[in-house]
Amino acid sequence: MEYIFDTQLLIEGQGLSEDKIHDYITQNFVGDCLLAVGDDELIKIHFHTNEPWKVLEYASTLGEIYDVVVENMERQAKGLKG
Repeated sequence: MEYIFDTQLLIEGQGLSEDKIHDYITQNFVGDCLLAVGDDELIKIHFHTNEPWKVLEYASTLGEIYDVVVENMERQAKGLKG
């Protein structure tokens, strides 16, 4: 498994752009399976990475983040809690 952490969160703010957020994450963070969907006030992020804290730090500059979930997919594959 190349990327261990399934990182999910919501960003609430003003003037958010799913395209700009998607592009920034793609250009600045290593990972895969990126989804950045929503509207100008609420964006949901889903991203597989080995450095979820970087995604959270970036997202926190855009607005309020909440419903943060970081799951260890390697542990889940072994039948353990993620």
